[in-house]
Amino acid sequence: MVLKNKKNIDKTKQDNSPDKEAPKAKGKKNSDKGKKKIEEIKELKDQIASEKDKALRLSAEFENYKKRKQRESDEFRKFANESIFRQFLSIVDNLERAISSTKENSDESGLLEGVKLTYKEIIKLFETFNVKLVEAEEKPFDPNFHQAVTQEETDEFPENTVTKVLQKGYLLHDRLIRPAMVVVSKRAEKETEKSIEN
Repeated sequence: MVLKNKKNIDKTKQDNSPDKEAPKAKGKKNSDKGKKKIEEIKELKDQIASEKDKALRLSAEFENYKKRKQRESDEFRKFANESIFRQFLSIVDNLERAISSTKENSDESGLLEGVKLTYKEIIKLFETFNVKLVEAEEKPFDPNFHQAVTQEETDEFPENTVTKVLQKGYLLHDRLIRPAMVVVSKRAEKETEKSIEN
């Protein structure tokens, strides 16, 4: 019996040995690591799905923003000149009054006075919107602001000077919207030089 007990004790020692417990512990550790990795992968997939959703929402919001800005821009262009035309209405009214007064009265001075008042009102409107006249008469010719239509031989002005303005030019703020059409001076040839050449 002592022998049997000794064998049983040896068996229990072998069963309780750390070598036998190690494989079981490793198996549990591996399964825990596997579960953790699966959970991490799931979390990463959830994060990716969340970020993808955010990106889609942001893209949709940006598209809506672009459409809204385009509508606002179209609306602005459509009605941008409203205030200018509203002010032109008073000028049209004055011209209509001038026309009707000439039908009732054959007095031409009244018509002339009405046209002068209308002209002053238009110039005042131009000033309101920073439309300025291009200075040209008796100024040196500047191709940036003047358009030469012809040249005139003269001794009254230095060469390349504007002698006449055929049509006025205008600036909007500092941008040229129409150049002044002008006649430019050139040096007059003396008759003595002509006779020598002949």
